[in-house]
Amino acid sequence: MLSSFKAYLLLERSMARNTIAAYEHDAALLLAFLEEHYQGLKLEAVSLNHLQHFLEHINDLELGSYSQARIISGVKAFFRFLLLEEVVKTDPTELLQAPRLRKSLPEALTEQEVTDIIGAIPLDKPEGHRNRAMLETLYSCGLRVSELTGLLVSNLYLDLGYLRVIGKGDKERLVPIGEEAAKQINLYREHTRRHLKIKDKAKDVLFLNRLGGAISRVMVFNIIKEAATKAAITKNVYPHIFRHSFATHLVSNGADLRAVQQMLGHSSITTTEIYLHMDTGYLRQTMAQYHPRF
Repeated sequence: MLSSFKAYLLLERSMARNTIAAYEHDAALLLAFLEEHYQGLKLEAVSLNHLQHFLEHINDLELGSYSQARIISGVKAFFRFLLLEEVVKTDPTELLQAPRLRKSLPEALTEQEVTDIIGAIPLDKPEGHRNRAMLETLYSCGLRVSELTGLLVSNLYLDLGYLRVIGKGDKERLVPIGEEAAKQINLYREHTRRHLKIKDKAKDVLFLNRLGGAISRVMVFNIIKEAATKAAITKNVYPHIFRHSFATHLVSNGADLRAVQQMLGHSSITTTEIYLHMDTGYLRQTMAQYHPRF
């Protein structure tokens, strides 16, 4: 059943592989719990009470509210699949409530902090050109780290100023790339990449490790952490903060929200609107312009 669920998420829902792996893990966690506490219980007999007991179980594991909400999301997807397959006649997750999540604004770097971090990457080693190109691309294009590590040479249109990016759910989008990022990519390809013995599976992958394979997300994380430390940045710096900074700086400089949404690959404008609230200068300007007693 788990194998069928995985195939459904991949082929019919077109979900990203990381999401599929998470949902498969969540369903397996539920099944293991039911086997331990309700041995012999068939899936069609699972009720809301059983699932609430499961929620108590994962809460006892001291998982955070976001982790619990993610698990519940996976369990809900599993039962929707069972309903479609007519394994169950009703969906017991319909009234299952996830823990309330406290929404907080994502942190962003200042323009100077971005410059300092990128400038802290030394170019006296071959991987320096790669690392600088990666960070310039993250910030210039607002990419997710998985999109960065999955960039293909065949999807570069640097002469036209664009990248073809494969985002969540294997959705493609064209993203503009700045001159500095394009320059750093070309320098990396000329000084570093062309000298590597590239593995067959990574022939078309842009950013490679020293062994000629695709660079991992963990390695990108470590590179950014090291550069931030050298730049004496006290904020918690991680790959996704460059995406937040990209969007925040565009909005604060007057970019159209719909254009930012398209570049980020957000399916809903609501997701992009959070960057309006991060731009306090924009809010004060709006108040000064429109409020009669401001």
